[in-house]
Amino acid sequence: MVSRPSRSAPRKNRRALLFLLVIPFIVLLWPPFYNFNNPTLFDIPFFYWFQLSWVIITAIITAVVYFAGA
Repeated sequence: MVSRPSRSAPRKNRRALLFLLVIPFIVLLWPPFYNFNNPTLFDIPFFYWFQLSWVIITAIITAVVYFAGA
């Protein structure tokens, strides 16, 4: 009888990669965490540039997950 290789290892790696997609959701879920005016960046309050930076971070995370094969 031919034994098949276990597929549990790739599934665990896939789950870890998919968990990366949850991080931006968790960070931005709680607005009191980042609801501040200071520090400002080019006269933009922290509340706005923090969210905008997470748009870029989320795009990078999505690209990593996509190209890693998840």
